Amino acid sequence: MTRAVSILVPAVADSDQLHRDALTVLQPGFVGTAPPEWLRRHLAAGLGSVALFGRNVTDPEQLAALTAALRSENPDVLVAIDEEGGDVTRLEAGSGSSWPGNLALGAIDDPALTRDVARELGRALAACGVNYNWAPSADVNSNPRNPVIGVRSFGADPGLCARHTAAWVEGLQSVGVAACAKHFPGHGDTAVDSHLGLPVVDVDVDLLRSRDLVPFMAAIEAGAKAVMTAHIMIPALDPTLPATLSRAVLSDLLRGSLGYQGLIVTDGIEMGAIADTYGTGEGTVLALIAGADAICVGGGLADEETVLHLRDAIVEAVRARRLSEERLADAAQRVRGLGNWARIEAQGELAEPDLAIGLRAARRALRVVRAPGAAVAPVTERPYVASFSPQANIAVGDETPWGVAGMLAARFPGTRTARFGPDIELDEVEAGVLAGAAGRRLVLVVRDAHRHTWMSAALDRLVTARPDALVVEMGVPQAVPVGALHVATHGAARVCGLAAVEVLTGQQV
Repeated sequence: MTRAVSILVPAVADSDQLHRDALTVLQPGFVGTAPPEWLRRHLAAGLGSVALFGRNVTDPEQLAALTAALRSENPDVLVAIDEEGGDVTRLEAGSGSSWPGNLALGAIDDPALTRDVARELGRALAACGVNYNWAPSADVNSNPRNPVIGVRSFGADPGLCARHTAAWVEGLQSVGVAACAKHFPGHGDTAVDSHLGLPVVDVDVDLLRSRDLVPFMAAIEAGAKAVMTAHIMIPALDPTLPATLSRAVLSDLLRGSLGYQGLIVTDGIEMGAIADTYGTGEGTVLALIAGADAICVGGGLADEETVLHLRDAIVEAVRARRLSEERLADAAQRVRGLGNWARIEAQGELAEPDLAIGLRAARRALRVVRAPGAAVAPVTERPYVASFSPQANIAVGDETPWGVAGMLAARFPGTRTARFGPDIELDEVEAGVLAGAAGRRLVLVVRDAHRHTWMSAALDRLVTARPDALVVEMGVPQAVPVGALHVATHGAARVCGLAAVEVLTGQQV
């Protein structure tokens, strides 16, 4: 369904400037490890940002060459990436992240460490020419069954989320990479993934202010250069439009009540919550009318046709006097202003990132529970490792490896591994795992066991049959710990897996 919002404004005078401004507010992606010709042309014509994903990255040297090529067309271009650390990584999509994610940092609750981790992650980005990071997630994960936030949040306590959001912003921006607090006004109390549908958060304004807005206020106080909107409905704020398209949320609340003056960017405009309800072109126009300054697109739609479609939708809206020319010019100027800030910041000298800090932090994030009376010896020879996981949400991506099976197999050749998903038949899994693990240590790896009945059922059966089993929970550790030894990593980053393996084997890397 398309809902039109009409605002009468003066006629447009300068067609060239209009097209340039329309391009400036777009943040599109592309396919490949070098910029295609069409992207170069649009950068020269005014495109203000480019979005990078795992498909664009092979190694730091390639990425540095890619970003240099982008800047050869537009020195002030914002090169954006979704690099949260933890489960969501684009720099290390093929191997898993060198930095633990938000939940692990929240479990440690040392803001100084969070600031240090974000600073080193920022140095790694800056070394590759990336100057704008769609992170951190400032969402309060108040709904334990949330399918898309979970370990991406610092936790369920607003105060904890606030102090770590501020620390993360400060650490990242201290090395000249713009931070983007997301997903305003808070995606933590949802049971629907906005990549797939439109979540409704039915809370009153008092709860919103005392819970969900607290980390965003901390991000604003810390000087966050950007804030990303959430594709969610909050009837208490706007009964007709989702936050991304709502003047009440973006202009009245974020700009007005909270006094935010930085860049407002939408979450991916091609996500189901917007594209399936309003369409990408109309969603783009409504977002700009509401007060957004930049339109994120390219996770799914990553071609010139998309850029032209959105550019033309913006131009047509201005010519039809639905979108004010002044509103578009203001949005474009905010994008250019941030690009100019990033270019100036990049002129400073950067130290090499401390890649070891991630593993040190991951070790501190572990929570280890031993069963009463259980004598648990380290794993010293080839175990059997069974991993259970639902399909990864789109934000995380299916391509990023996770778990401890490969790490244990590398240490102990002959290790047996198996991986199971939601379509399992419990009797067959139980019989197969028990047979395969006969005479071996059994390691069971799960991810958000509390959210998946099939996973918790399989875990219960196997632990009942093998009470000596070692369990590693790499999601939100909401379920009661089971097994002779239960290790909660608070995330599935590569370093979280390494820290868990150190506990299982009694040996540090």
